[in-house]
Amino acid sequence: MSSNPLLEPTTELSKALHQDVVEDQSASSIVNRLKSKNKELQTQSINTYQQFWASDSSNSNEESRTSMYKTLTNTYYNLATDFYEYGWGESFHFARRSVGESLRESIRRHEHLLFSRAQIKAGMKVLDVGCGVGGPARECIRFTGAHVTGLNNNDYQIQRANIYAAKYKQQDYSTFVKGDFMDMPFADNSFDAVYAIEATCHAPVLKGVYSQMYRVLKPGGYFAIYEWCLTDKFDEQNEQHRKLALDIEHGDGIAKLFSTDVALQAAKDAGFEIEVVSDIAHETTAGNEIPWYSYLDVGMIDFTGLQGFARSHIGRKFTSNAVKVLEKVGIAPEGTCKVQDVLTTAADSLVAGAKIEIFTPMYLIVGRKPLN
Repeated sequence: MSSNPLLEPTTELSKALHQDVVEDQSASSIVNRLKSKNKELQTQSINTYQQFWASDSSNSNEESRTSMYKTLTNTYYNLATDFYEYGWGESFHFARRSVGESLRESIRRHEHLLFSRAQIKAGMKVLDVGCGVGGPARECIRFTGAHVTGLNNNDYQIQRANIYAAKYKQQDYSTFVKGDFMDMPFADNSFDAVYAIEATCHAPVLKGVYSQMYRVLKPGGYFAIYEWCLTDKFDEQNEQHRKLALDIEHGDGIAKLFSTDVALQAAKDAGFEIEVVSDIAHETTAGNEIPWYSYLDVGMIDFTGLQGFARSHIGRKFTSNAVKVLEKVGIAPEGTCKVQDVLTTAADSLVAGAKIEIFTPMYLIVGRKPLN
């Protein structure tokens, strides 16, 4: 594997790979999407991603993953986005739930909390850093009346975000821009508020992306993030802890997970005046009784809907077997089963890391850019 060249996820590759974009989210959507891919490029992309983790690859080390973070993360989302939408929806993040609250309701509530923390109001120009397919950006528009610019380095996700914007009649209130969040294509002091929801964990250095968020934010504006972090219970000397951290990185396209201490210091070093710091993933309060990972740990079967079924053990097994059949008969590209295996690794390691409290996907940091 070490001799195989890496396939760079360029704009041209994205167009060739995702030949026919399937717009719906019906039960047949995942099949239609896999069927529409350029099979040769999909297989090469899978091989490229696995080279960052395979024991016999020269790129299977933290230094390579960090230095080639754009290749790593972009390739991951070229492969995983369709499965994310199939199994999770339009907002790729977690949320604690209250009793009787659906996953979608809890996700919206956690988004609203962040928008409120960022002091977002109608008419503001807001930046969503690492916007995915635009789910949180669309909710921000609905909730606040702001104009939201979504920044994303993945062409396919930007394409899907624009499809959704048209579907929900939000073209006049949103813009989706291709760009690297370590070198943002915006002028200084461009936005009234900036936020990121479980996205900047893909940065090779947190201070780098936070400093860019600081640069493009207007003086007096707010910065609010949910960050994926290792907690202070993580022990680098503990073999189980190290394996779970590596499995989370592998399963989620992350070059390196950083600690909560590193994240907080990075925000301070970027220049923000910190106002709120809280690990809400591990705060069991009224209205947040159910852990964030409950929808990844649903048990054998779930009949609450297509996405609930897809996340259950039987649903995952069904999806895995279905993908194997699709791959065998030539509908899905060779290696698609490996993508499903990576996502299963992600789910299992996230739950395991959460249960022993060494990992959080919702380390909340709210800061303000000084007026002077």
